[in-house]
Amino acid sequence: MSENVEEALKAFRKGEPVLIYDFDDREGETDIAIPAESVEWRDVALMRKDGGGLICVAIHPLAADRLGLPFMHDVLSFASEKFDKLKSVVHFDIKYDSRSSFSLWVNHRDTFTGITDIDRALTIKRIGEVVNHVMLGKEFDFGSEFRSPGHVALLRAASNLTYDRVGQTELSVALAQMAGISPAVAICEMLDDRTGKALSKKDAIEYAEKRGFPFVEGKEIVSFYSGFKEIEEKLFI
Repeated sequence: MSENVEEALKAFRKGEPVLIYDFDDREGETDIAIPAESVEWRDVALMRKDGGGLICVAIHPLAADRLGLPFMHDVLSFASEKFDKLKSVVHFDIKYDSRSSFSLWVNHRDTFTGITDIDRALTIKRIGEVVNHVMLGKEFDFGSEFRSPGHVALLRAASNLTYDRVGQTELSVALAQMAGISPAVAICEMLDDRTGKALSKKDAIEYAEKRGFPFVEGKEIVSFYSGFKEIEEKLFI
């Protein structure tokens, strides 16, 4: 079990893709995950073509707090007090989770339309750098470089990684944290253009083997992260 995580950590430290599968009883999906700081436009093209899902950036909750990035559900809840018809939209009823991790959708201010591979890579890479900056305790004015709405969805990981919620958002951020890199990760679901559904675990594993990408499951990350947190807590007692 730990071997897959170790390979994933090595890949993350080199800025390379990792395939993360969550759980059979959750979404049952595999995401292509790439450290945000390392993303280039060819990585965005890879996620767009070989993943096919939504390209997002998962962010550590502490960084999200320091940058003032709210949950979109909270933004819409407040907005519904002024725009009454939003109240029915805010009602949350997905079957596999208690809430959404979506925050703002942003573009870097130096982009043009924001949607091209080059534009999205700029936004994603800079998000990774900014997250690292604030995780070190430094100040940053988010609005000085980013505008919203935009074409890159930001996701806030749960405050207690892999405990409160265990989605791709938390799994990718936990992996980045264990790798000792900026805890901001570009993720994109892998879809199947033959079935119209998520790519099966079997096909995702075959893709990973063909491309030489590590494939790791949520249960492996959760187990490894539990041990990581125990060691971290002992070091700082």
